[in-house]
Formats: sequence, C-alpha cells, structure tokens
Amino acid sequence: MHDIRAIRENPEAFDAALARRGLAPMAATLLALDEGRRARILAAETAQADQNRASKEVGAAKARGDDAEFERLRALVAEKKAEVAAMNAEAGEEVARLNALLAEIPNLPLDSVPFGKDETENVEIRRWGTPRALAFRPLEHFDIPAVKPGLDLAMAAKLSGSRFMVLKGAVARVHRALAQFMVDTHTTEHGLTETWTPVLVKDEAMFGTGNLPKFAEDSYQTTNGWWLIPTSEVTMTNFAAGEIYDAADLPLRMTAHTHCFRSEAGSAGKDTTGILRQHQFEKVEMVTLCHPDQALAEHERMTSCAQAILEKLGLPYRTVVLCTGDMGFGSQKTHDIEVWLPGQNTYREISSCSTCGQFQARRMNARFRPEAGGKPEFIATLNGSGLAVGRCLIAVLENGQQADGSVILPEALHPWLGGKTRITPEGALV
Repeated sequence: MHDIRAIRENPEAFDAALARRGLAPMAATLLALDEGRRARILAAETAQADQNRASKEVGAAKARGDDAEFERLRALVAEKKAEVAAMNAEAGEEVARLNALLAEIPNLPLDSVPFGKDETENVEIRRWGTPRALAFRPLEHFDIPAVKPGLDLAMAAKLSGSRFMVLKGAVARVHRALAQFMVDTHTTEHGLTETWTPVLVKDEAMFGTGNLPKFAEDSYQTTNGWWLIPTSEVTMTNFAAGEIYDAADLPLRMTAHTHCFRSEAGSAGKDTTGILRQHQFEKVEMVTLCHPDQALAEHERMTSCAQAILEKLGLPYRTVVLCTGDMGFGSQKTHDIEVWLPGQNTYREISSCSTCGQFQARRMNARFRPEAGGKPEFIATLNGSGLAVGRCLIAVLENGQQADGSVILPEALHPWLGGKTRITPEGALV
C-alpha cells in the first residue's frame, strides 16, 4: 500500500516510478480522491462541532425555562446529528474508494532496478558453477530411467488432474531429504528461526502480502472463506500484522517448510510435462522483518542464503535482477536465482528473493518503535525461496544423471539419506 502523504508531496516522482513499471500516471486521480476525502472529513468535523455546541445550548435553554428556544435547539441538534451521520458516511465512502485504488497499485521499483518490458531484459549479476560436460544426450527429469519408477504422473492425474504429482520410493525420499537439508542449513548455518504455519488463512492475511484483491484468481479459496497459501510468505510476514516491535528486536529472520498452492492462472500450455509447474508443491520459504535502513543489506543476505543451498548441492546457477517489467506486485527489487537444468539446456528459476520496503507493512499495519523514541514507523519486509523443493529435486536428478540411467546424488545430501549416494537405473536408492 502506498502512503498518500508521500504522493501528495511528490506526485511527479510517483508517476515517474509507475511509468518505469509501464503503468499510466495515477497521482492526479489519487489526489482528487484524497482532496474529496479530506473535504468531507472536514465538513463532518465542522457539523459535529455545530452539533456539540447546540447540545450544550439545549441544556442552558432548559435551565432558564426558555421552552421555545429549547425546542428550536433540540430540533437543530437532531438535524445536525443526521447531517453528521450522512457526512461521515460520505467520508467513509471516499476513504474506501481511495484505499481500494491504492490497494491495486504495485510497489514502486528502486532506482537501481533496471528498466525493461519483460524477462528478456533482466540483468545477470552473478554466475556460479560450470554445467557438467556430458558424453551423452541429457534427459529431462521425467525421462531418466532411475526416476521413472518414482514419478507417477498418471496416478496424480487419476487422483487430482493435471499439474499434480505422486512421488514414490527413492524419488520421494530424495524430495523429503532436500526439504530437511534446506531447513537444517538455514537454521544451523544462516541463523533463521524455524517456524511451522497454517496453510489456510483469512482474507486479511492475503491482503497484507498483496495477494488480494488483485490476484484472487491465482489462489484457491475454500467454501468457508479460507485461502490456501501460495507460499508461507503469507503466514510468516503476517506474524507482524498489527504488531509494534522494539527496534532492538529487529531483524527477525524466519524460515518455514510448507505445502503451497497456486491455480497457475494464465499459464495454460507452459511446462505441462513433468513437475516443474504444479498446483500443489512444497517450498522452504525465508522471511525477514527489519528496520527499513537494513532492507537492502538483508536482501543481499537472503539471496546469499538461497545461493548457498545450491552451492552445497553443487548445482550451477545464475542470479539475475528482475527488470521493472518482470517484477512482482509487492516488490521494490527482486533477485531471481536460476538453476541449470541440462535436460532443458537452460537455466530455470528456483528462487525469487524480494525486498518489499514498507509496502506490505503499511497494508498490515506492522510497525516498530525507533530506538531514539518518537512515533512508531512501518517495518520493512523481505521474502525469498530457500528453495522450491520440487524444482530443486528436478535439478538434482537432471544434473546427477549418468549414461547408464542412474542418478548420482549430491554429497551434501548423503547424511539426510542415511548414507545412500545414488539411485540405480531400476529406481532403487543405494
């Protein structure tokens, strides 16, 4: 959510930032609504003051026995009361209109974010590892002989339809081990606090992170009104909703392993084979709540935490800064980490790490008390994948595939697999 006072103070800068996102100017429309809102609030306050004065005079008229004046003033009070109620209702409608419009305007990109229209104009800032030279044609994950016994997409389709998966045996074990490895690494080496959160949330939680109202079609809602979370960013960030932290307690760094649910609206025809794009998947998420002055440093730190998982697994990756045309709704700046998939002969996204500034905090009224004292201020929020478990599984399987159809598993994962090191061409974990 945007601060209308900031827009009022510098409407040109607000429109210029929207233009970098490819959006039309909005300041004039917002300020016209704001002016109408303030005028109605002032009128209601003036009418309330008139009502209060008349109420005092009613008592005085009665005390001195002036029945005519008493009746006149009593009628005036009733008139003013109705007038105040009507004006407050009008002011409330103006506030609702302004807030509804503000709620659908995306966050403003930082000046350091490259300008561009779509993902083709993202800017690479880092690359790690060298894709393994293979003496055979690499297969996509679903065609690797070692994987086939453990990936039952036909059963998933029977149970649930397209974009679901059933994992069995060795593949299911590796998938579980990856999640445990990620959480343990983040908690023991990166200083994140492990949490466990619901996957069903209220409207307010989805609104706070920017998933509502504009992106309702991207998520699933139950018949009794709960929403299935698209990621535990929603739950962990909303820990701060309505709270006021002491500055000394910040930053708060958290991680959670949860199921996630996305309708994948608008993705028809994309990644329909295999398990790259699913309606239900697992992710290890990272969330940071911090002082706004710490946000950029925390963004780099969070990105490093996600990159470290890939480096420990020996998976080549590249990191890009998303351009203004490819950024998410709530982001000020986003780093996408893309892992090498030899079966596709390309890098594919496995993590997005974003700093949202005070945008989400203003939506959920999440604040902190400055150490120097004074009025509470909005915190900064950050979120990132650390990592998407299913996509990491794909990367491990494809990068570890061998000419005989087996898969060699990363050494870093062996302790979470009971010392097992590979999947045989027949699908056994040994």
